[in-house]
Amino acid sequence: MELFGSIIFVAGSYCYHGSWDSCTTDWKFAADQFVRELPDKVIVHCSERNMYKLTLDGVDIMGERLAEEVVEVINRRPEARKISFIAHSVGGLVVRYAIGRLYRPSRRKAGEDLSRGVSDDISRGTICGLEAMNFITVATPHLGSRGNKQVPFLFGFTAIEKVASSVIHLIFRRTGRHLFLNDNDEGKPPLLKRMLDDCGELYFMSALQAFKRRVAYANVGYDHIVGWRTSSIRRNSELPKWKDSICEKYPHIVYEEISEGKDSDKCTEDAMTVGNCDALEEELVTGLTRVSWERVDVSFHTSKLRFAAHSVIQVKDITMHSEGADVIQHMIDHFLN
Repeated sequence: MELFGSIIFVAGSYCYHGSWDSCTTDWKFAADQFVRELPDKVIVHCSERNMYKLTLDGVDIMGERLAEEVVEVINRRPEARKISFIAHSVGGLVVRYAIGRLYRPSRRKAGEDLSRGVSDDISRGTICGLEAMNFITVATPHLGSRGNKQVPFLFGFTAIEKVASSVIHLIFRRTGRHLFLNDNDEGKPPLLKRMLDDCGELYFMSALQAFKRRVAYANVGYDHIVGWRTSSIRRNSELPKWKDSICEKYPHIVYEEISEGKDSDKCTEDAMTVGNCDALEEELVTGLTRVSWERVDVSFHTSKLRFAAHSVIQVKDITMHSEGADVIQHMIDHFLN
């Protein structure tokens, strides 16, 4: 393999309780581990473009900033041939927007039969000219935050959740509107719904499909910011029964599955249950599961810092959140480079 042939962008942007994340520090442990274990194979770049109060500007604006940053970094690294993304929390939504901007369609001729030796890499298209490898999200609210129990610290009380949805923009501005799916810029559908398909020059779904792997790491509990359902892209009926891990290497990984993509517009019986989830959430689940996903469910229920699961899962602070190191190791061990 060519030296430093693969470049990894890590992103993390979420604002809550009056504090804002800094990707360069929050992902430091994971970045150092990737470089230490894959020293001649990867370049790791921690995004610096969406930090502090800039995370309030909205998923789309942050996505445009990230896309610009990716282009700048790639231009400085002409040796790069492949690209991967690892993102925490809202950073996963920002990356999904950015890759939609950066996607370059396949060079395959219209009507050309893929069975005739056409490279699969070419047929999928590229991200800014590079082969798309790993798309990894960690505790990302893919289905938004407005559904029942999607923000666990609201305790699942419908009345509280409705109030939060109506006032969230007063605290988290455009980002809050995007998360609670009540944005309607120029009368358009919510951004997260628009991101289910290609839209003009934004190839949201084509870009997501271009990656060889799509992985969603999710906390099964004690994540008071992002619920299990939204971070694992599942319906209530699809949440698995899990048991304590018996793997010494990954003691906090409690369930893994690979789901094949399925093209179906039919709502499930679970989605039709009153109070279970709304029609928009069902659209998001159906749209995102048109492509395959690896799902990795994580539990810190025996940890002293289990109530900080949202930060522990990415080892935000190595001193406080070291119990999440096995999750990072799991990412590295399964990483395609």
